[in-house]
Amino acid sequence: MTVIGYARVSTDGQTVEAQKQALQSAGADRVFAETASGAKTDRKELGRALRGLREGDTLLITRLDRLARSTRDLLNILDTVVRANAGFRSLSDTWADTTTAHGRLMLTILGGLAEFERELIRARTGEGRQRAKARGVHMGRPSKLTKHQREEALEALSMGEATQADLARRFNVDQATISRMVRRGAVPAG
Repeated sequence: MTVIGYARVSTDGQTVEAQKQALQSAGADRVFAETASGAKTDRKELGRALRGLREGDTLLITRLDRLARSTRDLLNILDTVVRANAGFRSLSDTWADTTTAHGRLMLTILGGLAEFERELIRARTGEGRQRAKARGVHMGRPSKLTKHQREEALEALSMGEATQADLARRFNVDQATISRMVRRGAVPAG
């Protein structure tokens, strides 16, 4: 069971030495340190620390803001720790300690709140899309055919003047585009 420390500072003008000393004093066997913005998703040393976790190990940090840029980021990192069957502990944020029952409870609650927040966002997004559609806003990719071309193609098909393949060649689109338009336009396939 190894204690793996992770230290991070945001700018070149700062130093990780104080964090490294705190982590080593708290029992870190190995410390991964880097200078990188918390908003940066590709933090090489954090990745190395997480990949190095084995069952029974503990990831140790000085403060949560040194590890994650958001609650979602924190939960994703913690998920990686849990999948490694490892623990997690923050020196300054004593409630963030999966090596204790109290800490696991607090992080479970935090995870539940984050999941609840994602569901609220999903619901609001869905409602917004429905309102936009009701206002006539087109969702998705723009149509390959103009309104006039669609009307012309549907008329030609209904009159039997052209096949779907003919129209695809005429409008320089894939035949599947014409076929989808026919299904939406309720015109007999010609």
